Amino acid sequence: MQDNFAYWWGTQGPWVEEPNVRRSGTSGVQRVDHNGTIVYVKRQTGHLYRSPRYPFGRPTVLREGHALTRLDQLDVAAPKPIFYGARKVDGVWQGVLVTQDLNGFQDLDSWYAEGARERYTPEEHLRLFERLAFMLSRMHLGYWQHSCMRSKHIFVKVAASIDGPQFELALLDLEKSHRRMTSIGAARHDLRQLRRHCPWSDAEWTYFLKVYNAEFGRAIE
Repeated sequence: MQDNFAYWWGTQGPWVEEPNVRRSGTSGVQRVDHNGTIVYVKRQTGHLYRSPRYPFGRPTVLREGHALTRLDQLDVAAPKPIFYGARKVDGVWQGVLVTQDLNGFQDLDSWYAEGARERYTPEEHLRLFERLAFMLSRMHLGYWQHSCMRSKHIFVKVAASIDGPQFELALLDLEKSHRRMTSIGAARHDLRQLRRHCPWSDAEWTYFLKVYNAEFGRAIE
């Protein structure tokens, strides 16, 4: 597998996310056929984040690539990073992040919009909340915070089995993700965001939170 910045920077494919201006820079994503395998290549120019550690700015793809690597270590499903790196050209940062395809996964908002509530019984649907509670608690217990926790950034894949539908989940959009000093700080931040930006009823949220708290080992309100 190639791991050269210039190689990945020069690959081409159809746009999944056309270049747009964010953070005083540009960012876009292309779907690339690499040796018969679909990968996603994010390219950024002047697209930086700032922190106390990096007051002059650092390419956001480096933070996202590190987050994806850490989630992989925590056994939390997300696109696996193939390559990420950055370079300066004439004083301007260029960054690239290459990830594997999440084949067969769909974001939750689209999944619901296409009739998921009608396809699965309420009891079957509870399995999704159980899987989500397990995944998020694992991430938070690893002191990792998603930081942009919305249902549209949770992806689902359903497999049929003799025991009924089995739900696989994965997280996307880790651009703002970072490590926290405490697991409870990561948990509170992400769960408050998710509650504001999820399509679930009060009863569904209560069930999810009950399972989450049991997995996390501490009540998060």
